Amino acid sequence: MSKVAVIAIGGNSLIKPGQRGSVEEQFEAVSSTVENIYKIIQLGYNVVITHGNGPQVGNILIQSEAGKHQVPALPLHYCGAFSQGGMGYMIQQVAQNVFAREDHQQDVATIVTQVLVDHADPAFEHPTKPIGPFYASLEELQHRIDEHGWVVVEDAGRGFRRVVASPKPLEIIEQTIIKTLINAGDLVIAVGGGGIPVIREEGALQGISAVIDKDFASSLLASEIKADLFIISTGVEKVAINFKSDSPQWLNSLTMEQCRQYLDNEEFAKGSMMPKIEASMKFLENGGSEVIITSPENLFEAVIGNTGTHITK
Repeated sequence: MSKVAVIAIGGNSLIKPGQRGSVEEQFEAVSSTVENIYKIIQLGYNVVITHGNGPQVGNILIQSEAGKHQVPALPLHYCGAFSQGGMGYMIQQVAQNVFAREDHQQDVATIVTQVLVDHADPAFEHPTKPIGPFYASLEELQHRIDEHGWVVVEDAGRGFRRVVASPKPLEIIEQTIIKTLINAGDLVIAVGGGGIPVIREEGALQGISAVIDKDFASSLLASEIKADLFIISTGVEKVAINFKSDSPQWLNSLTMEQCRQYLDNEEFAKGSMMPKIEASMKFLENGGSEVIITSPENLFEAVIGNTGTHITK
C-alpha cells in the first residue's frame, strides 16, 4: 500500500507579490508547485491536494458586485464552488501535463467538496472573516444589511467590508469518493477553499454564507482518510518564534507540547501561523504521524528531511 499525503497549498501562494492574479499568472504559480508535488509522488505517496481560495473568491465577489445590475449577484457558498471548479481545473490540467511529459500513468480528479458545519457554531454570532470588495460608506451597504443581514466592519482605514463566520468543519461530505479515488491510485484535488460550508436541515444539505479555514478542513480530511503525512504549504520555509523581531528563531522541529506552550505564549499570529499550528495538532491528536509546514518551492526538500518544520507527537 502506498503512503498517503494531504498537501494544503494557500490561495495566496498562487498569486505572487506584485501580481494582479491573472489566470495566466496563477497557472505559472501552480506549475512550480505541482513540479514539487510530482517529486513527492515519485517517493511513493498517493497525494490529495487541497487549496485556499481567499484572493480568488474575493475576485469572484468583486465581479459579482460589479455586475449586479445586469445579472443576479452570487451567494457566497456558490462563489466557493465556483472557485473550487476554476482552481481545480488549473491544478488538474497542470498535473496532467507534467504526468504526460514524464510518461507517468496516473489519473487526476477534482472533487467539488462540501463540508458540514454546525449552524449553532458560536462563530455565526461573531463573524470575523472579511470578504469581497471595500466600500466607501455604510450608506451604500445599508440595503444589504437590512435585506440580507450582512455584518459590516471598518477595515484598517481602507473602507467598509462585509465579514462572515468561520465555523469549524465537522465532516467532509465527499470523503467516501475521495477515499475511493485515493485507493485507486489517483491524484485528487479536494476541499478547495476549506470546502463549501453546508448545514443539514431536516436531512437535506444547504449552503450557508461562511468561510471555513482551509487548514482545519484539510486536517479533518487528512484524519478521515487516515493520511500518513499532512503538509501545509505557506509563505515561509519554516515556522518561527519571535517572528516579528530582528532575530526570529526558525524551528526545524516541534512536538505537541512545544506547540501548546508557544500557543499559550501567543507566539503565533491569529490570522497567520496560529490556525496552521492548531490544524497540525488536531491531525496528530486524531492519530496522524507527522505534519510538515514549509513553502511551496520547498515541498519536496521538506519531505526528504532537508528543510521545513516537522511536527510530531
